[in-house]
Amino acid sequence: MAMTGVLRPGHAVVRVLDLDESVKFYTDVIGLKETGRDKSGRVYFKTHEERDHNSFVIRKADSAGIDYFGFKVLNQGALKSLEGRLRDMGVATERIPAGELLETGERVRFEVPTGHQIELYADKTDVGNGLGYVNPEAWLQNTRGINPVRMDHCLIYGPDIDGARKVFEDALGFSLVERALLEDGKTDLATWLTCSAKAHDIAMVRHGEPGKLHHVSFMLNTWEQVLRAADIMSMNRVSIDIGPTRHGITQGTTIYFFDPSGNRMETFCGGYQWYPDMKPTTWTWEEVGAGVFYHDRKLNERFLSVVT
Repeated sequence: MAMTGVLRPGHAVVRVLDLDESVKFYTDVIGLKETGRDKSGRVYFKTHEERDHNSFVIRKADSAGIDYFGFKVLNQGALKSLEGRLRDMGVATERIPAGELLETGERVRFEVPTGHQIELYADKTDVGNGLGYVNPEAWLQNTRGINPVRMDHCLIYGPDIDGARKVFEDALGFSLVERALLEDGKTDLATWLTCSAKAHDIAMVRHGEPGKLHHVSFMLNTWEQVLRAADIMSMNRVSIDIGPTRHGITQGTTIYFFDPSGNRMETFCGGYQWYPDMKPTTWTWEEVGAGVFYHDRKLNERFLSVVT
């Protein structure tokens, strides 16, 4: 599929309660690489395999949660076009100057009806993945922790997921991949959307409070790496929500766990390839447990209710 608009998730900016503890956790346990700090106190990370300067940013705050989630677009022309489509829909946009986020170009910020701040940007400094662009080795040695491939997606909780879906589909060109229905058989409990050939790049669950984060996800390459991640979490006494297990929705394998501030994170592997000629998959209320956790075929209360 030719990707001419939104390319992929680009950065998540997350609030933490203890900055030093969080830096140690994301460096030593998750295995991210610190790439910088700014005057406002934000700490920047990337996975070792990512080439852009940052994909995951943390800042100290009084409450955990997410400040905003950003998507990288093809170029400045795409950024201008997408901003115009947002405004045509009546969505207010704000231009954030280049450099306000380290090594990141001008950003277009807007709020979706779930109460979340979303950003689009075209430029971020390429710092490479340590292997180079000429005759690279197969993988980077001497990495730490779980060592994910990339920051992959997020799941947000908020009230008007129908309105948010409309913004993502009609203005930004996302496609509906899967949905889970409430008991009435008509209303969406949750939706999974993609801007690429992945099973999802963002997902949303209907929830009474706006602007809530369920999880940010980091991609791994194999099921064996998911199991190794579980070992590393156990060795470091990380609070695991559920897993290792499999999703029915997206068919990926997963572990959900909490960072020291209570933000839920995920290691995710697999998921099928999706193309625009494919029909969305629907999960009914009776089978939503199997959709989320395919092995247990039921949900746990903490997974449904704990958000930041």
